Amino acid sequence: MSEQLPASRGRVLIVEPSSSGVALLAEAHALGFETVVATADVDDRRLPDAARTHVDRLVVVDTNDEQALAEVAAALHAERPLAGIVPGFEFYVDTVARLAPALGLPGLRADTARGLRNKATMRRLVEAAGLRVPRHAEATDERELLAAAAHVGYPAVLKPTESAGSIHVSRVDSPEQLLAAFRSLRADHRTDLGRVLDGPVLLEEYLDGPEVSVEGYVENGRAVVLAVTTKMLGPEPYFVELGQIMPHPAAPEARAAIDAYVAGVCEALGVTRGPFHCELRLPAGEPVLIELGARLAGHRIPNLVEAVTGISQVRIMLAGYTGLTAEEVGAESAPTAKYVGIACFTAYGLTRYQHIEGLDELRDHPDTLEVKLYVRPGEPIPPAEDFRCFLGHVVYKAESYEDAATRWHAVRDEVRFV
Repeated sequence: MSEQLPASRGRVLIVEPSSSGVALLAEAHALGFETVVATADVDDRRLPDAARTHVDRLVVVDTNDEQALAEVAAALHAERPLAGIVPGFEFYVDTVARLAPALGLPGLRADTARGLRNKATMRRLVEAAGLRVPRHAEATDERELLAAAAHVGYPAVLKPTESAGSIHVSRVDSPEQLLAAFRSLRADHRTDLGRVLDGPVLLEEYLDGPEVSVEGYVENGRAVVLAVTTKMLGPEPYFVELGQIMPHPAAPEARAAIDAYVAGVCEALGVTRGPFHCELRLPAGEPVLIELGARLAGHRIPNLVEAVTGISQVRIMLAGYTGLTAEEVGAESAPTAKYVGIACFTAYGLTRYQHIEGLDELRDHPDTLEVKLYVRPGEPIPPAEDFRCFLGHVVYKAESYEDAATRWHAVRDEVRFV
């Protein structure tokens, strides 16, 4: 965590903090904000117990009901003015962009925020700016989907237009695979933060090349790239992110091309403040957009960024949504590692496990920074199709990219779930 600053910042409303967004609570307190949280506080929107110590006031509201959330925010602001309203997860980025102007608070542009959540809109805006995006088409039923495939071609990637965590993102190589993947998506009635997958889908061309993400922020209209991250993906047809290594090795000209492309994407999508997490494929070395989120990345990536750069994207997000600068919130400190990685634990083929081998040795390794488990022995393990299959993770440091990559493969081999 960055340095503690004086308590004199007013109060901030954080909407449904989840994943990396939970870190906003502790940092808001460290910055001297009075922290108000709006949350449904039920099921997968329940605020973690450990985070509640940093909450000054918890307001229970259906955060997926924008009108109800707007009424809560307006009442809080009338009671005592808020310094800012901050989305605690990707699903609420566009919601907050619409709420902030009504309260006279800093925020993203309400007229462009839709493109930050809807992947089809996102591609249209970026393509209109003259930047390459995957060939793509939207569909709502099987007839439209087959017509989309005639435009996109095979292989292709099917995905929901509004989701996260690689849920139901899959490669398809034929009409039969396409229809099977679509029917599987439509038959999945599980929710993600209370939302179901009942909207349009996007079909786009498969880009053959390495995948990276770009972490940064926008301040005073300028996009600042902090780091490029190598994404370690599981076996296709799915695109499960099994971990990351940072920083990604790139020649100066390749890095310059990535930075310029991402700055163009931010401008096209109206990202005017706060952090971003931009996912790219690099076919033949050329950066091509997968998606951009104007929010904190998941997978502990903000922690990796801070370790190798000393920059807190969490503090930058709080600054952007309260009208402060990165300097004013003490977002910069000294790096603590040259290279870092995170490896997520999976157990392909198992529906449950009874015990773990190699975990104590991993915890005792001098390069290990953090080990966490999410699934306990005997609990069901979801299929290895998206982030829900993760059993836990390890974060570690290394002296070189090569060492970090070797360590990534080693820890996944050394820790065994049986």
